[in-house]
Order: sequence, then structure tokens, then C-alpha cells
Amino acid sequence: MGKKGERGAKDKNAALEEEARNAAKRAEHGEEEYQCTGILEQDFLEICTRAGFQEIPKVVVRPHAHAGTTAVEEPDPQAEKEVTNTLAQIQSKYNYFRPCIQVELEHEDPKTTREIFIQSWKIEEKMLTVLAKCLPALSHLQTLRTLVLEGNPLPERSFYKLISEETNLVHLSLRNNDIDDEAAYLIGQALSSLKSSNKTLASINLSCNHITDVGATHIANGLRLNRSLLSLSLAHNRIGDEGALKIAEILAPFALTHVEVVERRRLLLEKETLERSRLPQRHVELKSERPSSHVSNTAIDKLQTVKTTKDTKKKKDKESAKKEKEKEKEEKEKGQGSGGAVVVSSTTSQAKKEETKEAKQAKKGVERPVAEQKPSRGKGTKSSNKDKRAQAVEVEVAEPTEIVNPLLEQAEHRDGKVFLPGNRVLIYLNLIRNRITETGLKGFLAAVEQQTSRVAPGGKGSTGLLRLSLGKNNYPAESKTYARIQELMMARDPLPKVTKAMEEEAAVAF
Repeated sequence: MGKKGERGAKDKNAALEEEARNAAKRAEHGEEEYQCTGILEQDFLEICTRAGFQEIPKVVVRPHAHAGTTAVEEPDPQAEKEVTNTLAQIQSKYNYFRPCIQVELEHEDPKTTREIFIQSWKIEEKMLTVLAKCLPALSHLQTLRTLVLEGNPLPERSFYKLISEETNLVHLSLRNNDIDDEAAYLIGQALSSLKSSNKTLASINLSCNHITDVGATHIANGLRLNRSLLSLSLAHNRIGDEGALKIAEILAPFALTHVEVVERRRLLLEKETLERSRLPQRHVELKSERPSSHVSNTAIDKLQTVKTTKDTKKKKDKESAKKEKEKEKEEKEKGQGSGGAVVVSSTTSQAKKEETKEAKQAKKGVERPVAEQKPSRGKGTKSSNKDKRAQAVEVEVAEPTEIVNPLLEQAEHRDGKVFLPGNRVLIYLNLIRNRITETGLKGFLAAVEQQTSRVAPGGKGSTGLLRLSLGKNNYPAESKTYARIQELMMARDPLPKVTKAMEEEAAVAF
């Protein structure tokens, strides 16, 4: 370990020891841990005071250039003297050169901090811990989106703490911070791993650092299972063909490692068990909505009422039939003397029979629906399979959608390996001014061709890279591979076409 590493380790140990002493003092005095309020100025001052800082940087609102200042005016010697005097006063008091934190507010409310600017200020491990405590309170309000931490090299390489799952940062700039391969490894782990991944960060700027092929490989590993990062800038680094090929590999379909395959199988088994366990529970819940005892009692009552009505009907029918037979006999005995009387009696008897039949049919028609309602035996009425399926589908739609793990994406099996479709969420990649040769360009060309050939019909789903900046690398000016990449990307880039000069300027800005 060099002198620089030994010094950093000593600083870290000293910071941890001092923090432990401060915590012990607070415990002795019975002080509780400070809860952030969401006002950065107040929270930062209080946490720095508790951490034992002697000089605390101020939190000020970021100044903006006023409109209309471009007008040319005649120089005023009196005004120039006043300006020089004020500058001398500022420099004498060191107010201008003291570190401060500039913030931009969404509104005039101090709780609506939108952006934080900390530039050209060397922050120690202890100060970064303070910032890490302040940021979650701001991100909880979902207003903090951008953090510019440029020109602030950290000996402990603690930038990865800003990309943890607890923070909701969307844009992070870490340009010119002496980030090396070890810091790149920690950043790659924070972007994604088997157990966790950042789901909020949309852009990160790592340009003007000391990242080599090893660090680029770590960043590429972090992009394997990350599906939130849209923009990545690695301009002005030391990345060669090896690191470029690793980054290009994850943009196209790539093979899973043994550890990733095992984790994918575990996730698939968990998904299957959850789906199986949900269906029986839903059926039990649907059945339990109606009490079974109440339904069965009503069914038995209906059966008993139907039986009693049938018995009474049979008795009445027998009695009426006996009476009709007796009347017919009497009429026959009386009407033997005259034929006309016999005809009249026969017609009247037929009319009576028809009336009795119609009355029976009418009674049956009224009571038939009661008999046709066949009560179920045992427990209450059972719904059909179609009804159950429809009810189950309605319950499933009502459930909230879950974020799909990239390992559960639709995979291909080739040559005994499992291939994922690749990272098609990243839309901007900047690798200007590195050490990439023709070999690295061929890797990116293959990745771009894969993405263009696998565009979903109708433009649905992720599109893949829309802009790829590879200028000022170690390939010949007449490279056909670079020309082919430019040709493919020109058709995909939705933004206005830029010139080479504009591209070089954007290399530093992004």
C-alpha cells in the first residue's frame, strides 16, 4: 500500500473513531438521533454540529445570470473602482473561496430542493457521511433529482454511497474526481448485483477520470441487471478494446454466468410457488363470502315446502275425481229415459272434465317454477367453473404490478447456455477520447446491428442505443467500421444531427 492509501486509511479510522466518540457523548447526555426535516440548510448545519465540525460550509441559493446583461455599455471608472474595492474585501475575508453548497429550489419553499452543486471542493469521508444522511430526507419528498459533485476526489472512493437503493437521485455527475478501477468496481456494484439494483438513477457522468479496462469491465457488470440507467458518459478515460468489448457485450444478447443461472432458477421456482398458492386462497375466499350453514338451511326449507305441496295436491285430485264419478253415475241413472237428456249430461260432464284439467294445468304452471328450482344437496349453491375462472381473473387484474427482475426476462437457450436479450434501456453512451481501436469498434458494430434487427413491432418496448459517441479514439480516420456505426446511428438518433465540433464539446459536458 502506498503513502496515499495509508493516509486515506488513517483518515478513515480517525473519522470513525471521532464519530464513535460523538455518539458516546450523545448517549451519555441522553440525546436522541437527529431526524432530518427536509430543509437542507437546517439539517446540514445540525448534523455537522453533532459530528464535531469546527467550520461548517454554508448552504446558499445558486445565483443565476440575469437576462439582458449582454448589452454593451461604456465603462464607468467610478464603478470599476467600487468593484475592485468589493473584490478586495471579499478576498481578504476569504468568503469567496470558502467551500459552500449551492442549491436550486423548485419554488420559494426551502423544502423543495431540486439540485445541489458542490464544485472544486475536496470533501472528506466524514463530510460525505453527513451528505448521505441529508439526501434521503430530501429524496423522500421526491424533489431532489440532480447532484453535481465535480472536482472532489475522495481518498476512500465513497461515491458509490450516492447510488444506493435508499437515495432517489436521477442525475449524478462525478466528473474529474480521480475515480480509478477500485472506485469503478464499487459504482458497478451499486448499479446492480444479484441481490439488489438501483431503480432511480437515469444518468451518470464519469468522464475525465482514471478508469481503465478493468474499471470498464466493472461498470459493464453493473449494467447487466440494471434497467433504469439511460445515459452513461465514460469520456476522457483510459478504456481500451478489452473494456469496450465488455460494454458492447451487455448491449447485445449475452450468456448468463453459472451464479446468475442458479439465481434465475431460484426466482422462477419462487414465482411458480406464489402463483400456485394464490389460486386456492382465492377460491377459499370466494366460498367464505357466503356462510354455508345459512345456505344449507334455506335449501332444506325449500325441499320441505315442495314435498308438502305435492302431497296436498294428490289428495285434492283424488277427492275431486271421486265426486265426478259419483255425479256421472247419478246423471246416467236419471237420463236413461230420454236420449236428449243423456246427450246434455254427457256434454256437461265433458265440459266439467275440461274445466278440471285446465284448472290442474293452471295450478301446475304456477307451481312448476318452484319445483324446477332444483336445490343443491349439502352446502349452498355452487357456481360453475366458468364463473369461478372469471372471478379469479377479476381478482388478478386488481392486484398491483410488480417490477420484473431482469433475470426473469424471456431467455434463449443455445449451446447449453442461457442468453438474456441484453440491456436495451441504455440509450446514450459516450466513450470519446479513450483508447479504443478497430477491434473495439467491431464489437460495438455487432451490438448495434443486433439491436436494430431486434426492434419490436410497432415500436413497443425498449429501443436500445439512440446515440453512441466514439470519436477521438485510436482507430484510423478512414475506418469503415466507424463509418458503418455512424450510418446506423444516424437513422436511430431522434435529436438534431450534430457536427464534430459540437460532439467534442458534448464529450466534456456529458
